This record gives sequence, structure tokens and C-alpha cells, in this order.
Amino acid sequence: MYIKRIVTGHDSAGRSCVVSSGRLPGTESFVHSPGFSAAVVWQTTSSPRVGDEAEAPEVPLTSVLPGPGGTSAILVTFPPSDQSVEGFDPQAATAELCERLPGLGELFEADEPGFHRTDSIDYGVVLDGEIILELDDGCTSVLQSGDIVIQMGTRHAWRNAGSTPAKLLFVMVAAGRMP
Repeated sequence: MYIKRIVTGHDSAGRSCVVSSGRLPGTESFVHSPGFSAAVVWQTTSSPRVGDEAEAPEVPLTSVLPGPGGTSAILVTFPPSDQSVEGFDPQAATAELCERLPGLGELFEADEPGFHRTDSIDYGVVLDGEIILELDDGCTSVLQSGDIVIQMGTRHAWRNAGSTPAKLLFVMVAAGRMP
């Protein structure tokens, strides 16, 4: 799916303008997890500024997780869970996840597929479809298009039990963890 990212900024006279416009990279489906995609929309550092010309996040990324005081916006598409993949190779899928989502891919638990935890406060918005948020002890919440979740650094996994892809936008804000 073609998704356009438009970035605004300011020209030399301080007037607002479009700095860049084009395809959002990373929206293509993963090879080893067909139907799954995750694209970093934008990242900010601990001291973001407006008024300067905006620069796209570095490619390749060193981490999709925001650094201290920073943010990351990520667009994720979850395929239906019952979508079987002939010859699925979990090691290849994990390697691809770590390559395409550095810093985050390594946090996924090997013994509990899909579960992970980040040191961030995440604002998640369901743009399309339906998705299940699973927390510890099997606690689940069903979210539908338009629903919002605020993820407070908790261990969780996402499950798409529906028959169509679910598309979510996450804005991650770096946060310290209580001891």
C-alpha cells in the first residue's frame, strides 16, 4: 500500500512550506511474516525544534525506540493471526524483525511469541480493523477502529483474531522505569 508522508517546515523567509513529500519507507510487508509491516513515520530527539528545516529520521535506523526525551511514531499493520505461512521459519522472522525494527525487535520474548515491553509511554490509535491487546495472565481488551490505548511500559502482545488486517499508529514517548 502506498502511504504518502508530507513534512512541513519553513522557507528562508520563515513562511510555512512543504519540505518533503513522498512514499513512507517501510510500509512494505515483511518477507518472513507476510502481511506484517512496520514503518517509522518520524522520530524526534530530546530537544526537538521547530523553525529549522525538518530532517527525516536517519536511514538505516539505529533504533526505532526513542532516546531519552525523544519520540517515535510508527505505523504498524497486523495480518490476521490465522493467516498461515507455508514453511514459516521463526528464526528468519525474528532476524527480519530485529533488522527492520532495531532496538524493538530484540525485546520480543522467544518463549512467549509477540510479548514485549518497552521503556516508553505509547499512544496507540486503531486506524483500521480490530486488534486484541493481551496483557499478563491472559487479560485481553478488544480494540476497534477509532479506539485508543495508552500503553504505560507494560508487558503486552497484539493479536489479530479477525479476518482482515489491523492498522495502528503508535507514538512512543521515552520514559524512565520505576525500580
